[in-house]
Amino acid sequence: MIRLESIGKQNGRQIVFIEASAALQKGEKVGLVGPNGAGKTTLFNAIAGAVPPTSGGISFDGHDITRLPPHRRAQLGISRTFQITNLFPTLSVHDNMILALRGLSSRKFSLFGLPDTDAGEAARIAAALGAARLAARADVTVKELSYGEQRQLEIALSLVTTPTMLLLDEPAAGLSPSERSMVADIIRSLDRDITVVLIEHDMDLALGIVDFVTCMFEGRILVEEPPEGIRRNARVQEVYLGKPRHA
Repeated sequence: MIRLESIGKQNGRQIVFIEASAALQKGEKVGLVGPNGAGKTTLFNAIAGAVPPTSGGISFDGHDITRLPPHRRAQLGISRTFQITNLFPTLSVHDNMILALRGLSSRKFSLFGLPDTDAGEAARIAAALGAARLAARADVTVKELSYGEQRQLEIALSLVTTPTMLLLDEPAAGLSPSERSMVADIIRSLDRDITVVLIEHDMDLALGIVDFVTCMFEGRILVEEPPEGIRRNARVQEVYLGKPRHA
């Protein structure tokens, strides 16, 4: 589904990450973990198109997307959420969904088009809200939602465009234990045709969701293993979980 070939990013003399190579298969759920400053977010943004790499290449579903802007990647099927909620608080949940869906439609350029949804759009909105467990909150103004529900709405917005790849940037950040459990269930129950890349600092949550884990350290991919292998990996414990180096 996506292949990274020796991706590098350099800001002046500072190398943010170098020689990051990986390949993800269709339907895989992959966790991207590592200590702060490891290069996770930069690599994540390189995939999304927010930070173009200075070297290497990215191919997605047979397309070279290395230099494509984010909106072109979205048209090819890549969708994402953000660490900080990025919503329209005075609009309803349903209206936020319409705006997300219309973002990939030529109707967004019409000054005189009606805001009504057609049958196809309505079905996609209903499906995305259902997957995010927000179907009953469609008519609620976003500012009236709890913070956990707003995180769920972010996921719904990313799903309404029917992506084939979903990038989730700390979707459970700032949530209570029960809200984190809800988000984990949502991600776990996503369509298996959707490839997922997840940044999450809660290791227990991440390892309970993903099929595979990529641990980054000092700008490089340190290890790639299934969750059980990551739990037992001494090097991961040292660099990420704080085990003393002399031990």
